[in-house]
Amino acid sequence: MSTVTLTTTAPASVKADAIVVGVYSVDDGVTFAPGPKDVSAVTKNLPATLKPLGVSGKVGDVTKLPSTGKVKAPVVVLAGMGPAGGDNDVDLESLRRAAGAAARSLAGCASVAFALPSSSAEQVRAVAEGALLGGYAYDRYLAKKHEPIGEYVVISDTARSRGTQDAVRHAEAVAAAVNFARDLVNMPPNDLYPETFAEAVQARSKSTKVTISVTDDKTLAAKGYGGILGVGKGSNRPPRLVKLGYSPRRAVAHLALVGKGITFDSGGLSIKTGNGMMTMKCDMAGAAAVCAATFAIADLGLPIRVSAYACLAENMPSGHASRPGDVLTMYGGKTVEILNTDAEGRLVLADGITTASEEKPDLIVDVATLTGACVVALGHHTSGVFTNDDDLHVEIPRAAERAGEQMWAMPIPEEMKEKVRTTKIADLSQHNPEPYGGASFAAAFLREFVGDGLRWAHLDIAGPAFNDSSPSGYTPKGGTGAAVRTLVQLAVDRAGRDR
Repeated sequence: MSTVTLTTTAPASVKADAIVVGVYSVDDGVTFAPGPKDVSAVTKNLPATLKPLGVSGKVGDVTKLPSTGKVKAPVVVLAGMGPAGGDNDVDLESLRRAAGAAARSLAGCASVAFALPSSSAEQVRAVAEGALLGGYAYDRYLAKKHEPIGEYVVISDTARSRGTQDAVRHAEAVAAAVNFARDLVNMPPNDLYPETFAEAVQARSKSTKVTISVTDDKTLAAKGYGGILGVGKGSNRPPRLVKLGYSPRRAVAHLALVGKGITFDSGGLSIKTGNGMMTMKCDMAGAAAVCAATFAIADLGLPIRVSAYACLAENMPSGHASRPGDVLTMYGGKTVEILNTDAEGRLVLADGITTASEEKPDLIVDVATLTGACVVALGHHTSGVFTNDDDLHVEIPRAAERAGEQMWAMPIPEEMKEKVRTTKIADLSQHNPEPYGGASFAAAFLREFVGDGLRWAHLDIAGPAFNDSSPSGYTPKGGTGAAVRTLVQLAVDRAGRDR
């Protein structure tokens, strides 16, 4: 991963291949965003009017200009930050997106300097995080490899302060985690399946304080993990349950994370259309997120105990596959009637949530690309938050916003509890008998497996987990690493860290 360097050097004097400054959109064109001291030495030599050059100030827009020779960097990059806020108020998400878009446009540069707003540790973190996320590319299968930026230089008048330096370290840990999750999501399903997913997590855990244990299919059967086994038995690649543990001394809270890890989802016997399968390598994004977040929490040294579970299976049709009408006995003993084998994610999660509940954590959060219904409700950029605790309905979307993600509180209506119990031959029904409210039904089903008295939240990331359109800001095409930053922020909040 590329390095981030802090400096107080005057922007015009920084040695770099390019220097990035921010621009705001205003009624009559654009205006320059505030930056470190003496940034005006960079901007004063630019054309008096930028509108004819197509500079709009729109968030994520990037314009490259020659520096006129009075600045050491040969190229000046104008990064759009949207409308100017009052009293020089800087929107951190716009700052992330501006840094990310600029970084994405400068691939191959040995060094890029950022003279964006940086007067606080939070702003510096946003710049560093956005740049590191924007510079990401997945090139494992390309003959011509991506040329990353070698060094990100963040110019800040507070570069020597401990808080600013800590902010950069935080950005580096979080960005590394998000990019690890992106790598897993982007890997094709012929190479990423339950066994190799577990191997990738084990490899990542080396030289960390995270412990890893992997439960194979034979042990899963012996322990009664009917949900994970029921989903995975149609594939010749057997399922796995991976547990990650981080147990720092004097932990102030215990966070349990559970991730849906369907490494490819064909729909099983309730098979998807061809187009419906095209992005189904991403159906393990929830498991990728909880694993990546655990590593970030450990890398940051947060005093939060973490127990994370990646529930891994491949959902395939075969003579061994589960059928509509089958009844599965889940881990913990509850029985479930299967009505649609393409509603498989809730089955592996149910086993994981039951397992997590046994440890009596302070909070269980499950993460899953669970329902198309949530995409219908919230679109491709917002995750749904379902919970059994009203306070979490407020806390999690706020934490997501601070982390730079969009999440929205969603209900579990009382009638869903009855619908989950409509079956006459098992304890629970796995699929909604009606075509509406699918995301709420799935959440109500998962709630049945949460231990008594435990706080729980379900994050449906079906929309934001995979970007099938053009890259924008710091978001690449393909896997996005959705929910990683929010999970880390929840741990930061519980640790009492001011970040």
